[in-house]
Amino acid sequence: MSTDSDLIKLYSQRILALSASIPHQAPLADPQAVAKTRSPLCGSTVTVALRLKDGRISEYSQDVKACALGQASAAVSGAVMPGRTREDVARARDQLRAMLKENGPVPDAPFEGFEVLLPARDYKNRHASILLTLDATVEAFDKALEAAA
Repeated sequence: MSTDSDLIKLYSQRILALSASIPHQAPLADPQAVAKTRSPLCGSTVTVALRLKDGRISEYSQDVKACALGQASAAVSGAVMPGRTREDVARARDQLRAMLKENGPVPDAPFEGFEVLLPARDYKNRHASILLTLDATVEAFDKALEAAA
């Protein structure tokens, strides 16, 4: 059972600041691909739109309807999305999942900002929301690559 101090630690000032500063929220006029992911447990959703150039994200947008933890995750990942390859994003997603579910290390640079979410390990009901942006970005990448093939 969580104590009040656990919740205060979970919703730290840093997480709340991140949740208020999500980058790349302006919609793309003509995205190559769009993907929407939803957490069945809490109903949080993230929609990602992107354009690729030479296998890397050249334009990126995200529409985030999630709890503060999902929003903080979107802020961390969104800040570094331009220029990333599908492999970069999938690796970050897998490392973040391992960090949350298996007590793995913080994801590699440039995704090391996810360390702010270490206290969320104990809140399994929030893991899906935290992973939404990376899941949606990988799905959008796959759609864009499929359409280009």
